[in-house]
Amino acid sequence: MGAFEFVALDKAGKQSKGLIEGDTAKHVRQLLRERALLPVSVTEVAQKEARRQTTFTLKRGLSPAELALVTRQLASLSQSGLPLEEALLAVSQQNDHPRTKSILLGVRSRVMEGHALADGLREFPQAFPELYRATVAAGEQSGHLDVVLERLADYTESRHELRQQLRNAMIYPVALVVMAVGIISFMLATVVPKIVGVFANTNAELPGLTRGLIAASDFLRNHWLPLILGAAAAAYGIWWLLQREGPRRRYHRLLLALPLTSRLTQGINTARFTRTFSILAGSGVPVLEAMKISAEVIENLPMREAVLEASLRVREGGSISKSLQTSKLFPPMMIHLIASGETGGRLEEMLARSAAGQEREVDGLLATLLGILQPLLIVAMGAIVLTIVLAILLPIFEINNLIQ
Repeated sequence: MGAFEFVALDKAGKQSKGLIEGDTAKHVRQLLRERALLPVSVTEVAQKEARRQTTFTLKRGLSPAELALVTRQLASLSQSGLPLEEALLAVSQQNDHPRTKSILLGVRSRVMEGHALADGLREFPQAFPELYRATVAAGEQSGHLDVVLERLADYTESRHELRQQLRNAMIYPVALVVMAVGIISFMLATVVPKIVGVFANTNAELPGLTRGLIAASDFLRNHWLPLILGAAAAAYGIWWLLQREGPRRRYHRLLLALPLTSRLTQGINTARFTRTFSILAGSGVPVLEAMKISAEVIENLPMREAVLEASLRVREGGSISKSLQTSKLFPPMMIHLIASGETGGRLEEMLARSAAGQEREVDGLLATLLGILQPLLIVAMGAIVLTIVLAILLPIFEINNLIQ
């Protein structure tokens, strides 16, 4: 039995949409006719999601918040002893988002056909990442799916909270920059020409600062559209280049070479890697497979490739810590903690401790950077406004001197 999305008409010609379970599309149409509805279209959820993966769409999977909520609900219902298919149905009924509801019913249909939960999740790879699917598969194989789901719930919620913290931390600086650019552009385009135009009508030679301000104002008013289009084209060009592997790799190497960005890049990616590795190792996923899956959450290409190369050395019999140390791209503290975990048989615990340490360090570094950036932006805006004011006042001072 599968999940189907339908569009149908009632006797009054009113259109209705919804989700319904059935064996086939033909069976679903029959069920709709029994409800006095005329089926217009019937589409299986799994097929619709497969088409979405090959076509352009603004949203292909579940958001971090939706995934965290669904995982927590599934974990709670599984621990209460509710059968898996009933838990999936209950979670889908509690969810108000149509896309999430259809995906959950699609997973439930696969479970009811006798497939494992991980197999049902594989039908929707854009909604459930590989880390998620591999962890669930390991939980099912070990017979501790409820415990694994609880760990996944903690993991997805912590990832969501970290993203929210980063997003909230950037709201004020971004808003300040936008306001500063808007105010300065407005002054140069409207206020400055009216005030400085009074001095331009005189035959007196204007100060260099004032002449520069007039030139900047004229340039902005005459070329504002090409400037906007040029900025948009430059942004798109940078984005397009970073989609290509070669330029993106060089850019990521540059981030690792600069003093400030290297610490931030290493900290964020190391925290993601160790936290994911800890979850997979604790769920019973084999070490080599866990390393390869954990490498996928690393956004920096050189660091990701270093983990993949380290997994090859581990396959040949090397230790995890020494294999990762070879690249010299990971913090020494992480290497020491992993080595201690390998020696004492507490790899999962040491990985989690390393992730927690890196997350604290990143939080402290971001707080320091934002604490420095905000006053610097205010000072820069004040300096630009002061320059504009001086450019306006200097001709006034010169006229007063001439009168005296």
